[in-house]
Amino acid sequence: MVSMKKKIVVNSIIGLLFVGIVVWLVIGLSAGAKHNSQANQETSKTDEWQRIKQDKQITICLDDTFVPMGFRDKDGKIVGFDVDLANAVFKTMGITVKWQPIDWSMKETELNTGNIDAIWNGYTKTAAREKQVAFSNTYHNATQVLVTLKKNNINSFSDMQDKVLGDQTASSGDESFNQHPKVLKQYVKDQKVVGYDTFDKAFNDLNAGRIDGLLIDEDYARYYVAHQTNPKNYTVTVGGFSVDETAVGFRKSDNQLRQAVNQTLSQFKKDGRMKHIENKWFSN
Repeated sequence: MVSMKKKIVVNSIIGLLFVGIVVWLVIGLSAGAKHNSQANQETSKTDEWQRIKQDKQITICLDDTFVPMGFRDKDGKIVGFDVDLANAVFKTMGITVKWQPIDWSMKETELNTGNIDAIWNGYTKTAAREKQVAFSNTYHNATQVLVTLKKNNINSFSDMQDKVLGDQTASSGDESFNQHPKVLKQYVKDQKVVGYDTFDKAFNDLNAGRIDGLLIDEDYARYYVAHQTNPKNYTVTVGGFSVDETAVGFRKSDNQLRQAVNQTLSQFKKDGRMKHIENKWFSN
């Protein structure tokens, strides 16, 4: 009988010790996770300007099909208005730009996870984007236009009644399309748009007749049309969308980097270097 009681007591002690160990482990893991979370938050708040200056290199993303802002020429070299501008801006600081092609729909994620340091590729200021990034001062303006095949006789937004529209997924045009439904959305078939990851694919479908119109940045539209074998085959229609402000996107923590770029952009506007680069890419 005494032996049985001893066994019960021993088993109870072992049980309590086991529970205690489990609780200790849970508390320890929770504390560790909290510490790691806090550490990650602190890292995300770091201004990377000193690291960029020390490395003498900055990584900037682009959609490498977005003419004339940033794209690949016939030799595969990344060129364009934004490419020339960014390269020139950072050259004045002794910093080389590493251009990183990405999935454009992931641009803000790529920025805020540290895979890139800036978004500089015809990037339009919008209220939704301002929640995720800090913008530079505006350095260029454009609007969204409708590109169609001339043979289809579409000369106004209302002529897209029950017709199929395409645009680039997660682009400023896509955002404008949904935020201002009375401008164009009310006319198109099912009030929906066919989304593409790049505009060159959208133009292929437009030329093949799989879509009837393409909502696109005016700079891209006019550059693309001007460089086609028969530019007169296309119609570029300006409708009721407001003028977009183009800027550079930075992490909200990178105040020094943003200030350095703003100062240089301002200087470029004053001394004529901005106009020189604009004339190179927007004269056609």
